[in-house]
Amino acid sequence: MTGPMPLTLASIRQAPKALLHDHLDGGLRPATVLELAADCGYDDLPASDAQSLGEWFRNAADSGSLERYLETFAHTVAVMQTPEGLRRVARECAQDLAADGVVYAEVRFAPEQHLERGLSLDQVVEHTLAGFREGEAAAAADGHPIVVTCLLTAMRHAARSREIAELAVRWRDRGVGGFDIAGAEAGYPPSRHLDAFEYMRAHSAHFTIHAGEAFGLPSIHEALAFCGCDRLGHGVRITDDIQVPGAIEDATLGLVANYVRDTRIPLELCPSSNVQTGAVPSLDKHPFDLLARLRFRVTVNTDNRLMSDTTMSKEMFKLVETFGYGWSDLERFTINAMKSSFIAFPERLRIIDDIIKPGYAVLLG
Repeated sequence: MTGPMPLTLASIRQAPKALLHDHLDGGLRPATVLELAADCGYDDLPASDAQSLGEWFRNAADSGSLERYLETFAHTVAVMQTPEGLRRVARECAQDLAADGVVYAEVRFAPEQHLERGLSLDQVVEHTLAGFREGEAAAAADGHPIVVTCLLTAMRHAARSREIAELAVRWRDRGVGGFDIAGAEAGYPPSRHLDAFEYMRAHSAHFTIHAGEAFGLPSIHEALAFCGCDRLGHGVRITDDIQVPGAIEDATLGLVANYVRDTRIPLELCPSSNVQTGAVPSLDKHPFDLLARLRFRVTVNTDNRLMSDTTMSKEMFKLVETFGYGWSDLERFTINAMKSSFIAFPERLRIIDDIIKPGYAVLLG
């Protein structure tokens, strides 16, 4: 083949992709939600067929409010309270990502939200990891190998973060790559969970923090300066510390923005989700391109595939349509993500050198 392959949604699906920010309870298949609800006797679903349910999730999440957006998760979490439910959702997650060309994924969820039917925290993690391993095996058999790493999330409005940090360290050699806090930002600063982050640091363990999504620069500053996170979940509000008077090359960065760029703190950017929650007004106003051109370590992520009706390929295609990116840009964002992953350095290099670079070489022609 001579010359690059045309950039379409179908061709982007062929590109090897790395995903760092994806919520397990935000990525269920609508049909699976219906079947699991029937199995476990949950009868509060807002629709009774898969298409209507999928539309309901997307519309409810389109509110422009992070708090309203988070309310949609009550229905998915409700059907993930049994060993079978957790295994199935994790298995299908791995298969769906792999079918979309994702070769490496970090998928996060909050074990403390899955205890309503008597499972212990360790059992929740055990069944979820078993589902990921089953999904990896099925995907490999289908010719779409994927590596899935699990991140354990603590809810920032609750008081179990130290316990979840200990859980993450306990399972670190069995498929858990790190720790995270999530949930409504306003009123729940990261420093409330300092004990958990100090525990992670004491055990040389990785963690990311949802920061700079609905709440501004103070959230990012705390996550970095006091908590010492490895990556920023979202982090779009870093632009509060960047002044662009005219051309991008004339931009001036404040102390926090400079620190994030200088130290290569990865930004787990989730374009569609940020528009839905009102973090940015529209995709063309998303600071992704500004941050990419200023050479921050930007990565492309799905956040919640069900609520945003999205995939990694759709997110990349939207960025291509909005900002005019080419294959080499998509390759750079993918390598950024892979470099920033919570797995061992040799494994990161293996995926970059053996899978990502050869895959993009074909697409670049």
